[in-house]
Amino acid sequence: MHNLEFSAAGGRGVTGIVRRCERGFTLLELLVVLAILGLLIGLVSPAALRQLGSAKDKIAHQSIERLASVLDIYKLDVGSYPTTEQGLTALMTRPAGVEHWSGPYLKGEQVPEDPWGHPFLYRMPSQRQGHDYDLYSLGPSGKPGGTGSEAEITND
Repeated sequence: MHNLEFSAAGGRGVTGIVRRCERGFTLLELLVVLAILGLLIGLVSPAALRQLGSAKDKIAHQSIERLASVLDIYKLDVGSYPTTEQGLTALMTRPAGVEHWSGPYLKGEQVPEDPWGHPFLYRMPSQRQGHDYDLYSLGPSGKPGGTGSEAEITND
């Protein structure tokens, strides 16, 4: 209904429409929304965390592949892969007694780290059949010999 008043000038004017109470959200409605959001977060977050772990594994594999390519370039220049003693630092600073070194092959002054903050490890000659060297990450645990999601990630 309309709320009508007479004005001082004698005419009728509409001063406003009686509005129903402006409604806000009740406490119950807010609690229901919060409960639904809590359930959604509870269902989605474990899957998101699994994806994050899987992404770090993929990044480690890609980093190892990139370092393997850099090691191949080093071998083309020098004639052999770095020894275990020279390690991956041979890609950044010229090892003593090495000729035809055209580096640095990597930026920085430290051995690259895996996604978990541990340095990549290098061993030449390889302890695996059919490989010239071993280039690997110890995985999330940072300890040798893990299994499953804690397993070492190595060059193929």
